[in-house]
Amino acid sequence: MASGLFALLDDIVALMDDIAVTTKIASKKAAGILGDDLAVNAEKSTGFISDKELPVLWAITKGSFLNKLIIVPLVLVLNVYFPIVIKIVLMIGGAYLAYEGVEKIIHFLFKRHERTVISGDSDINQEEIDQKKIRNAIQTDFILSLEIVIIALSAVLNQDVWLQITTVCIVAFIATVGVYGTVALIVRLDDVGFMLIEKSNNKGFLKQIGTILVKSLPVIIKLLSVIGTIALITVAGGLFLHNIDYFHHLFDEIPTFLASILLGIVVGLIVYIAISTISKFIHLIKNKN
Repeated sequence: MASGLFALLDDIVALMDDIAVTTKIASKKAAGILGDDLAVNAEKSTGFISDKELPVLWAITKGSFLNKLIIVPLVLVLNVYFPIVIKIVLMIGGAYLAYEGVEKIIHFLFKRHERTVISGDSDINQEEIDQKKIRNAIQTDFILSLEIVIIALSAVLNQDVWLQITTVCIVAFIATVGVYGTVALIVRLDDVGFMLIEKSNNKGFLKQIGTILVKSLPVIIKLLSVIGTIALITVAGGLFLHNIDYFHHLFDEIPTFLASILLGIVVGLIVYIAISTISKFIHLIKNKN
């Protein structure tokens, strides 16, 4: 009986080793998109009133977990029965990310003067804007999560089904906790800074560190906005570059990063022009009626 118990423990240890190895491999393969995911979601999770930052971030995190609950079983099933659908969904998602990135650039370059300032007593309007930002962040997370799950699965396709499922679920969980945990630390840097300043009695090394943290947060947020926009375009271009052979061969002589950015901008511009044209056409018809 003792030997049977030890044999069972050996099997469990072997299984855990297999899971650890495949999770490490899948995480390494998805590391690039995880970095982009962090940049994009950090940018989308900032810009709220200080008191709302953590509740908003928690709402986006719950949305991200829900995304994973939908995506993981969906990708596993589609990979077995309809693998072509995964590629189609990725292309649609890539077009959406490219559009969002290009729209941000166009808005920054040409439409900043159109921004409207909402007065402090417009609580309902501000709440609607915050909810819209949350929905937008969750939608973007869905596309990025989809790619993370697919990349993780591609790293373990030669493994047993149970190991594929376990690995993909662990990577999806790590992605959500890791990304949004890091974002939470970033958005609360100023609170840590103020705490250090308070404990330092307004003097000494702690005060200097606290002051640096407080002053660095606005700079970090601006940097994240830029990095997040570049990440959106790069991820979008990469989806087309790696999943369509024509583009892969067309940009064969150009570094992958530059090719992804160029392709992302082109796709984003096409989608932006198409959506703008359709919107203007619909607006024209409504005015005539």
